This record gives sequence, C-alpha cells and structure tokens, in this order.
Amino acid sequence: MRFYDREKEIIFLREVRGMAETAARFTVVTGRRRIGKTTLIREAYKDAPFVYFFVARKAEADLCEVYLEEISEKLGIPTLGSSRHFSDIFRYLMQLSQTRSFTLVIDEFQDFYRVNKAVFSEMQNVWDEYEKTSHINLIVCGSIYSMMQKIFKDKKEPLYGRNTGELRVKPFKPSVLKQIMADAKPDYSKEDLLAMFTFTGGVAKYVNQLVDAGAVDKDGMIRHMISANSTFLTEGKNNLIEEFGKDYGTYFSILSCIARGKNTRSEIEDVVGKEVGGYLTNLEKDYELIAKRQPLFEKNTTKNVRYELDDVFYSFWFRFIFKYSYIIEIENYGKLQEIICRDYNTFSGLMLERYFHRVAMESEEYTRLGRWWDRKGENEIDMIGEDELSDSATFFEIKRQKDEISIGVLKQKAEVFMEATHQFKNYEIAYKGLSMEDM
Repeated sequence: MRFYDREKEIIFLREVRGMAETAARFTVVTGRRRIGKTTLIREAYKDAPFVYFFVARKAEADLCEVYLEEISEKLGIPTLGSSRHFSDIFRYLMQLSQTRSFTLVIDEFQDFYRVNKAVFSEMQNVWDEYEKTSHINLIVCGSIYSMMQKIFKDKKEPLYGRNTGELRVKPFKPSVLKQIMADAKPDYSKEDLLAMFTFTGGVAKYVNQLVDAGAVDKDGMIRHMISANSTFLTEGKNNLIEEFGKDYGTYFSILSCIARGKNTRSEIEDVVGKEVGGYLTNLEKDYELIAKRQPLFEKNTTKNVRYELDDVFYSFWFRFIFKYSYIIEIENYGKLQEIICRDYNTFSGLMLERYFHRVAMESEEYTRLGRWWDRKGENEIDMIGEDELSDSATFFEIKRQKDEISIGVLKQKAEVFMEATHQFKNYEIAYKGLSMEDM
C-alpha cells in the first residue's frame, strides 16, 4: 500500500528541520504501536539523508557499533573510531551539529531503559551543554506510550522539559480510509468501508496488511484476520503486555469487560472480583486506552460515568479474539469466523457511531460534540453537535439501516435532554438520522 495522508504532520516535521538550522530542536513523536510513526518520519525526511538509530534490546556496545556505521554512511564522515557508550556518540553528534545542521532520529527510544538507564541522564547533560550552540534536529519516538510519557513528563526524570516539541500520530481519518478503499477496491460497498473501520480503527499497519493481502471486503477481512499464523491473533498481547507488566491479567480482564459492554465501574468490579478504581485511572491517564464518558453537560464528575475503549481495534480484539482465545487454542478458526459474522451487525453498529463521531470531528462544523443519556437509561442520544458561533445544535440518531431511524423518537429524546440540562435555549435545533448510506 502506498503512503497516505499525514500532510499536516509532514509539514510540521519539515518546519522543525528548518528551525533546527538556527537553533537545536528536540521533538518527541508518540502514538500507539503500528500507527506509522517511523514510516511518517521517513516520508517527511526522504528528500535528504538523516541519521537513524534503532534502539534494539542488546548490549550498549553492540548498539554503538551499528550507530557509528550509520553516522559514517549517512553523513559521509569518519567517526570517532570506536565507542562502547551511547553518551560518547551523542556528544560527538552534538559537537558536529555546531558546524552543520542534520537530523538524528532515535526509534524505540524508551528501550534505552533496558539497555542502560543512565543514558537518559547522560543525554540530559550533553543536551544542556550544547543546546545553545547546536543545530541538530533530534527526533525521538517510541511505541510504549506510558514509558515515553514518563521519560518526558515526569518531573523526576532527567529529560523532563528538555523536548522543544511533540507530535502525536493518530489513526487515519474517515476521509483517508475512504480514499484507501477507493484505490484498493473502486467498487467497494459501505459495508466494506464500515468493516475496514471496525476491524482496524484506521491504524495504518492493520489497514496496510489487509489491503496488501487483498482482503478489502468484510468476509475477506474476517478470513484473513482469523486464520492460522495471522498476526492479528496475537496483536493485543504483543502490544499491551509490556505496557502493563505483571498486572497485565487484571488490565486485560477490565478491557475485556468494557469491550463486551460492561462499561460502569460496578459492572466491571462484579466481573473482575476486585476494586478497580486505580486500574481504571491508569488505563485512562497513563495508558490512554480508555476514556471516561459522561453525558453532555453532566455537572457531577463522578455520576453517570461509562468507560469506553478509545482504540477501535482493541475494542474488536478484546471483544472477539481475547474473549474466544480458547477457540483459537484448538485452531478452530472457522468457528470463530462464524461467531464474528453472527455478532457483526450489533458490534459494527456500535462502531458506526464511533465512525460518525470522527466524521463530525473532521468536518470542524461544531464547537462541542458528545453523547447524552439519562440516569435511568431510558433516553439516549447517539451524538449531539453544538456550534456556539451560530447558536445552533444538531441531534443525531445513528443506525446501520436507514429504516431503523425514527426522527420522531429522536425529537422526544431531545426534549427530555433540554428539560434536564436547560441547554440550547434560543438555539436553532436540527434533527438528523445517519446510517451506512451516509458514510
């Protein structure tokens, strides 16, 4: 699959490189695994050689040997002979950047923790010494989000406050997914598009795998993902066990509950069998895997709370692959494919709501977006968009099929909402139904 989108990110990275010609820049690139961070950086800087260090999990001396070869090849200069310490190489590059500007990319930066924890404090000392006279464009990226957050946002860490910029790489927007589908399958259906979103969430690596495999219709995607040797089967464990450490079992149980619709704290604790407040806070604040949702304009921050998996792919993975891992263990992939097909309409209907929320965000038509439900669970509105500039608001009902939408019922729910919240007085109110036909 060819490179798609990321125009704004590429502009940002190239602007940073330009600024580095007059003053050193230190940019942190974050984003979940498989989102395409490294591919983005390579695309942004493809017009000129850059020094690329990958932090593999091996001895520091072995890494240094590889890094010295990279410097010699990319910058076309002899290096400092040999070195067993990364700090020596970093100092050499910072000194070199006093007379010439160049880009240094350090990938999987957080893994220096496993190589030599002292690297971070050593880098801090070198950076502080040469920052004022350097012209380096330093880019560091990492795929273990919690560790990258700790390195740069924990006041106790040596590199706290040293970065001059940050770029968060996010999933493809709906418009980009549509372009990818159009290129891969010009006659794609709305069902195909919804399936691509439901199974990948717009994460670049997953989209790329399905497109390259020719799995661009719903059934083809399911067959490709749920098959012997499929990387999708182990993806959740491979990505998250390292994030969670020894507590991964509890975290997985919580995420599985949320993916199955057990989205209140009491429901989760009933299933997990223990107090989960601290775990939920970590999942929301440290790992940014879940979001704490409340009805729009809810004033009490602790009432009527629902938890939601922010990542669409993990919603799918925990709902089907993790839940039915016992079927995968006996290699009965056909049965799991049948289960996914059986439950697909219900699950994809929930993901359709996520899709249209992203469409609304991409449109930039609203100043506020959210959902609403009353405390009894009798009235629920799928999406509300407010535009404070025009004093207008739109209430949305979202269903897979158009004939399932009732604007009359939506209006009744909106009246309950306005009576309960006292919002949107003197606003121009609109009501709209959204279905797969509107994708």
